[in-house]
This record gives sequence, structure tokens and C-alpha cells, in this order.
Amino acid sequence: MQDLLFYLFAALTLLCGLMVVVNPLSRNPVTSAMFLVLAIVSMAGLFVLLHAFFLAAVQILVYAGAVMVLFLFVVMLLDLKEELRRKIKVFGIATGLVSVGAFAAVMVASILGTHPGKGLIPQGEGTTPVLGKILFTQYLLPFEILSVLLLVAMVGAILLSKKDLK
Repeated sequence: MQDLLFYLFAALTLLCGLMVVVNPLSRNPVTSAMFLVLAIVSMAGLFVLLHAFFLAAVQILVYAGAVMVLFLFVVMLLDLKEELRRKIKVFGIATGLVSVGAFAAVMVASILGTHPGKGLIPQGEGTTPVLGKILFTQYLLPFEILSVLLLVAMVGAILLSKKDLK
């Protein structure tokens, strides 16, 4: 049963992630945000299967709750009109696909070269104290970089949404 649930949640995560980007149902960004919520919830299901209950709860509360409310607030604040949206250009899609392919190749080469998880000893199965200790000792720099990145994204969204008062 656990294998079946893993494949179900993994397929749902991939499908909803694809629907966030492709979004064939409508051109409305709110639809993409809702598919992102579904992808986040299905990822929380994967965390539950890994017995990382704290991460699953944080995934639901923080990402599906707070961050998605912020995203939807920014999307509604921008008030995109249909006629102001950009047209899809073939050159942009081609260069985007080449960029994503190059990034994927570099990522796969670096993962295969580093042997991730080698020598790890699992401890505590996703308990909060173990997670906090690892997060604020081994992964402090990536954690701080991510927080600054989220702050910059929020400031950029606010600056994009400001109306010119001339």
C-alpha cells in the first residue's frame, strides 16, 4: 500500500507541477497558483510516507497557507489584464528549453559526482529537534540565502505592483 501511495503522490506532484507551468485550462495566473497548492499538498503526502510529520505539517501550513496567500495577493494586486499579457514567442521558448536542459545536465552531473547520502546515518525519523539542529548547523548558509531570496522576491513584487503617481 505504501508503494502505491508513493507512486500516486509522486505522479500527482509531477502532474500538478506541470500544470503550474503549462496551465492549458486558462491563462489566469490564479489557476496556476491553485495547481501549485495541489502540488504542495501532494508533496506533504510524500513527507508523511517518509515519517517526516513535522515537515508535512510545515509544508501545508507555511507553503500551502501563508506563501500561497502572499502569491495570490501579489497576483491580484498586479491586476493583469488579458490585452496586456505578452504573446508567446518561439525564440523565448527555445532558449528557455535550452537553458533548462543545460541546468538539468549540470545538476545531474554534480549529483552523480558527489554520491549524495553516502555515509549518512538516519536519526530520529523527521523529529523536530534533529531537524532544527541540522538546519541551523549544517545548512545555515543555504537557509539564510533562501530567506534573503524570498525577501527580494517580495520587494520586487511590491515594486512591480506600484502604480506611477504622476
